[in-house]
Amino acid sequence: MSIVFVVSGPSGVGKSTLLRRVLDAEPELRFSVSHTTRPKRPGEKDGVDYHFVDRERFAALVTEGGFLEHAEYQGNLYGTSQSEVEKAVRAGYDLILEVEVQGAKQLQRSLPDAVRIFIEPPSMDALEARLRERKTETDRVMQWRLERAREEMEYAVRCNHRIVNESVDKAVDEFLRIIRNARRKAS
Repeated sequence: MSIVFVVSGPSGVGKSTLLRRVLDAEPELRFSVSHTTRPKRPGEKDGVDYHFVDRERFAALVTEGGFLEHAEYQGNLYGTSQSEVEKAVRAGYDLILEVEVQGAKQLQRSLPDAVRIFIEPPSMDALEARLRERKTETDRVMQWRLERAREEMEYAVRCNHRIVNESVDKAVDEFLRIIRNARRKAS
């Protein structure tokens, strides 16, 4: 039986970095590539980081019932493809879904048995420093992200596990322990 891990946390907390390392360490684990209407960032690849689509195509997928969850975040749309999840589960792979908190709340209803993991910053100051290091947001957007992060942190108590990403190595080790424990319980 496949296990679905729903990973959420504030923007800039290091979810993508952690997930790359976890996926490299666990060959039987797959990553569900979400759809988005946001533009590609430098280095991102269509079909690997996201399925980049326009708003018209995204709306059509919503109408067709193609998403397990979908949400708008900072003016862009994001969604988890139902067919991608079903394909991985049918193939017997455990699956990671990386979603915004709004999407995680929807998935809590549609995938109640999923293991929910919340990635937290060591502090709000550390989160702000990470976001500033990106150099991709204006000050106005930065303040919005930080306000949103404070709100999103409240969701952490609804998750099965919380990982404070103070050290990437320690956070990866903790994440891998969660995966291996979930597999032991499921077998």
